[in-house]
Amino acid sequence: MKQTTNTILMIRPVNFRMNEQTAVNNYYQEVIDGVLPETINTKAQREFDAYVEKLKAIGVNVIVVNDNTGTDTPDSIFPNNWVSFHENGDVGLYPMFAENRRLERREDILETLEEKGFVINNIVDYTSAEAEHVFLEGTGSVILDRENRKAYCALSPRADEDLFIEFCEDFEYSPVVFNAYQTVNGERKAIYHTNVMMCIGETFAVICLSCIDDKKERKQVIKHLKEDGKSIIDITEAQLTNFAGNMLQVRGTNDERYLIMSQTAFDSLTSFQIKTLEKHTKILSSSLETIETCGGGSARCMMAEVFLPNQ
Repeated sequence: MKQTTNTILMIRPVNFRMNEQTAVNNYYQEVIDGVLPETINTKAQREFDAYVEKLKAIGVNVIVVNDNTGTDTPDSIFPNNWVSFHENGDVGLYPMFAENRRLERREDILETLEEKGFVINNIVDYTSAEAEHVFLEGTGSVILDRENRKAYCALSPRADEDLFIEFCEDFEYSPVVFNAYQTVNGERKAIYHTNVMMCIGETFAVICLSCIDDKKERKQVIKHLKEDGKSIIDITEAQLTNFAGNMLQVRGTNDERYLIMSQTAFDSLTSFQIKTLEKHTKILSSSLETIETCGGGSARCMMAEVFLPNQ
């Protein structure tokens, strides 16, 4: 099993804005006062296009699909929450917390991948859990250590423990469950997605350990990472709010490894953290300011990794 892939699926936005339905527990979203929705969407498209160009320039195979104009899907730019693609040809489809995000799931996107030669053998569909108000938002909620067959999950309104355990049984991962919090207006609130506070690369893990308030849980997470040989780069909660946990390692030209992050995330890192990361991987950053401010998601959320076998 490989931890990183060369192929990424990305959805180009057509109606990007702040999603009121996700703002209830995504504390990163903000309203940009006095800016027209069309202007916000245009800015988001510019950031998206520049980001795709940077990925392609380092040799990443980026499959871009346009969002539908006829649906209200302001968060379609974050496909990793509704779908995951696996080396054995399995595809996971996930139950989404916000009703308008459920419209992002599109069969034609799977057909596009098949047209490009990727093999889909089996679809594991968890979406019926929405009827029970039970959610697990893909690789937003679940961080996969594919090589060591471990799955990490910070429980939240968007990450149900029972469904996570079911996912681990179906996909043959060992579950590592914990609670992670951030301070919002003086209160400790559950972090909505695990991939905001944690990223696992081939030989390293970026994680905000101070988010895991329970010392036993924190020790357990550290133990798992260390026993799998991961070098731990600990980030602060201030860096977390600058999306420094929302990163993804990918493969570029000649199998070169790159850690992808936003410019905001990169700028928040210390020179020591950057040097430590650069011992493991090259770094690529891109400006995603509008997408981060309105969408409350960053570089990792925009990339759905494609591990499917190719014909």
